[in-house]
Amino acid sequence: MQVIENDLIKEKVYIEKLKSDLTVMFIPRRNTKKKYITFGTNYGSMDEKFIIPGEKEITEVPDGVAHFLEHKLFEQENGHNSLDVLSSLGVNANAYTTNNHTAYLYECTNNFYEALDEFMNYIQSPYFTDENVEKEKGIINQEIGMYNDQPDWKVYLNALEALYVNNKVKLDPAGTVESVSKINKEILYTCYNNFYKLSNMAIVVVGDFDKDEIFDQINKRIIKNENTTIAKKVVEKEPEVINKKEIYEKMDVNIPLFILGIKDKIENDNSLNSSKLQIRKHIAIDIILDILIGNSSYLFNKLYDEGLIYSEFTSIYEYARDYSHILIQNQSFEYKKVVEEIKERINYLKENGIDNIEFERMKKKNYGMYVKEFENISDIGNNFMESYFKEINPFDFIDESQNIDKQYVERILKDIFIEDKMITSVIANK
Repeated sequence: MQVIENDLIKEKVYIEKLKSDLTVMFIPRRNTKKKYITFGTNYGSMDEKFIIPGEKEITEVPDGVAHFLEHKLFEQENGHNSLDVLSSLGVNANAYTTNNHTAYLYECTNNFYEALDEFMNYIQSPYFTDENVEKEKGIINQEIGMYNDQPDWKVYLNALEALYVNNKVKLDPAGTVESVSKINKEILYTCYNNFYKLSNMAIVVVGDFDKDEIFDQINKRIIKNENTTIAKKVVEKEPEVINKKEIYEKMDVNIPLFILGIKDKIENDNSLNSSKLQIRKHIAIDIILDILIGNSSYLFNKLYDEGLIYSEFTSIYEYARDYSHILIQNQSFEYKKVVEEIKERINYLKENGIDNIEFERMKKKNYGMYVKEFENISDIGNNFMESYFKEINPFDFIDESQNIDKQYVERILKDIFIEDKMITSVIANK
């Protein structure tokens, strides 16, 4: 059993690889009534092309299969829906699909092990028929239609479309009505059998448990899975250039909604040193974004006082294998001027450097933000699950944020915040 500790925040994680090749991580939270578990697979909406073990030809499946699988696993051969069964036990269960992984989860105060029976059984026991697959298509198509009517979602997807030429990150994880129509039970079983292998999965548990008991209880509920060979994912090479400079669309919005996106370089080095460098870069970008457009920044207050924006900016740095980008979002009737002001401020910071006092203040702010992520048990569980598939350690954010210096942050500003790599996505009023 591997134990990783962080002395600064007095947290630890126990990691054990079971004989079945399933990785289990346990983060103890003493004197806490709530318990949380998530069971994830390293398979997401991007994984549409792969080579099945023993075959030479590439298998390609329609958009949206990973999300479709997430929906269908709840339905069992005995006619029960596992989500209903878990709810009847008083646990709050859910699931989600991202670009690079799929996860199933529940949170509770009581009946944890009773829920664990159903939880681990349905994830390991798929049941697909022609009839239940067809029925699910209507439900998913309604979900696709609902999201397509949301300006926030459309401006986000359009930003990714503008940033990426080939990378599948730009696709809606749910697929399209057309792609969903092509999904059948054979495709679902093919993807499940190739990616829902325990060697490609992980469990994270957070709560007040005896560590030996929780590992033992999970191990008892493993269904025999001898074949651990995983399909080889096929990823199209993504050029460094952006796809489109701007995407403009009209919807029912009161104030135009916009995103300024920045395409980052793709890091393909999987070494331990590289994972820490990725975390350092993430911290540097968080600091830059706070200095650039945070609520206390010069630019935010200038734009707000001039009436060019009416609310705070939202920003995010998203990355995983084969993609990496920064998104800055807000609303403005003068969005073009706001975007130009952001670019001018970036150039100013590049030429004049970052103020020492402001750097130290934002460094401390982000350290506090990383520490706060360890307060909520579901945040802890999701953080460790996502980090596991990214091959990084969440504790490193705490340590690296203490050590990062202004010179490194300024170098990241110059290396990544490049105008040729910037796009705008706009949703304007009809």
